[in-house]
Amino acid sequence: MEDRQILAKSIAEQLGISCEWVGSIIHEDLDMRKLSVKLVPKCLNADQKRQWCHLSEQLLEFFRCDPNDFLSGMVAMDETWLYHYEPETKKQSMEWRRSSSTHPKKFRVQKFAGKVLASIFWNQDGILLIDYLGKGQTMNLFLHDNAPAHWPLSTQKKLVYLGFMCLDHPPSSLDLAPLDCHLFSELKKQLKGHHFSSDVEVIAATETWLDGQPYEFFLSGLQKLELWAKKYMELRG
Repeated sequence: MEDRQILAKSIAEQLGISCEWVGSIIHEDLDMRKLSVKLVPKCLNADQKRQWCHLSEQLLEFFRCDPNDFLSGMVAMDETWLYHYEPETKKQSMEWRRSSSTHPKKFRVQKFAGKVLASIFWNQDGILLIDYLGKGQTMNLFLHDNAPAHWPLSTQKKLVYLGFMCLDHPPSSLDLAPLDCHLFSELKKQLKGHHFSSDVEVIAATETWLDGQPYEFFLSGLQKLELWAKKYMELRG
């Protein structure tokens, strides 16, 4: 308890017992295991946590009134970089080997410089629009995390004119962004480890994967908002 990061080997040396015995005591008798830290985007202050709870309560109120009507009228949007090559994750690179085999090696590789920015609009039925940013171009974006490009006055006026109501998005809260934690995360898993020679190829692979997803995939991503909002309320942000 005095040193949560102490090695089992060090405990064995201090007590004069075997590492196997130390392991047995730790895992079986004390029912403990060693956990790595979980990285989170940001350490939130009290005001930011209140913002999280406020939005969570707002979402839950929509779900309580009429969840089907709420989901059917929701449009989610965000943008992401699609790289010509993005290395596999450590988990994706795992292989079945005999216990006597040595660990496979993998050289550290950086993302290829080639990339294209995709802005994706979707609702519970599927993809509504994908807009790709051309070389040397800029764009004014629609909806709604806290990126500065999402908040110009002209964009806000246009959304009001078109009859949209914008849900606020608290800072550093990827969990409440369905594109980040649902659609983009699954899309990036499919693209990792593949080499694309051009923007055209990576765009084609992206659209092929998106076209192959059933409507339940998109619906479930929006339905998770209710679960996440409840969790935030339980944890008070």
